[in-house]
Amino acid sequence: QVQLVESGGGLVQAGGSLRLSCVASGIAFSINTMGWYRQAPGKQREAVAAMTNGGVTNYADSVKGRFTISRDNAKNTVYLQMNSLKPEDTAVYYCATAAGAERYWGKGTLVTVSS
Repeated sequence: QVQLVESGGGLVQAGGSLRLSCVASGIAFSINTMGWYRQAPGKQREAVAAMTNGGVTNYADSVKGRFTISRDNAKNTVYLQMNSLKPEDTAVYYCATAAGAERYWGKGTLVTVSS
């Protein structure tokens, strides 16, 4: 059974930083592309960042230069370091991966950025 468990969300002032973590189980973590998504109130879920098993990264334009995705295959964990946070970064952040035709999601962690 695939499980993705996010942590690290919280309330932070604009300009501050947070680091999200996602621990995965039930998958061959080291070969999977891992991604972070977010969904703000009243908006559709959007991709934030992704990292392949080879270390290739991709970021949404809105977070380039501020967010950094990384992974520790020994710990089956993917991270999202978020710096220079803005109120518009407020959202529930989800970890995701795919295995074959199946897409798996965590339950999310809430990030609230106050102005």
